Amino acid sequence: DFTGLVEQVSPAVVNVSATHTAEAQSRDPQQIEEGDLPEILRRFYGMPGQPQAPRDSTSLGTGFVISADGYVLTNHHVIDGADEVVLRFADRRELEAKVVGSDAESDVALLKVDATGLASVKLGDSDALKPGQWVVAIGSPFGFENSVTAGVVSATGRTSRMTGQQYVPFIQTDV
Repeated sequence: DFTGLVEQVSPAVVNVSATHTAEAQSRDPQQIEEGDLPEILRRFYGMPGQPQAPRDSTSLGTGFVISADGYVLTNHHVIDGADEVVLRFADRRELEAKVVGSDAESDVALLKVDATGLASVKLGDSDALKPGQWVVAIGSPFGFENSVTAGVVSATGRTSRMTGQQYVPFIQTDV
């Protein structure tokens, strides 16, 4: 029963919303002829050769407060290139965050909000983690409020032979 753990940790879990401002792009009119595109695609993507209006996009992710004075951990891929990062807390407060640091190789980013007295989590010792141990993932995926799932550690120190895999070594779980 993970209810006690979830009640204890959930106030420190935040939703991360990172806004990216896109630049206008134009297509090469010689690549695609207007008649080659179905009408439905022309509606969504515009006419070939015409500049597209800039579109903002938003990345949604999860983070967690690691200190009462406003430091938050999240993923690098969520905030990478963001023009604005906003955190939504369990009590529905929304605070703008600054990116303190970010590492693409480990996919970790450190954020800072101007707040004090925040609920925070204590970081564990991943070196002590063993395959077969229970783990719980509490997050805020897709903008949903705290979502919880549980599973076991499948392996530690895992590396991947897949090309382009950069997050190594990692902990493999089924959560």
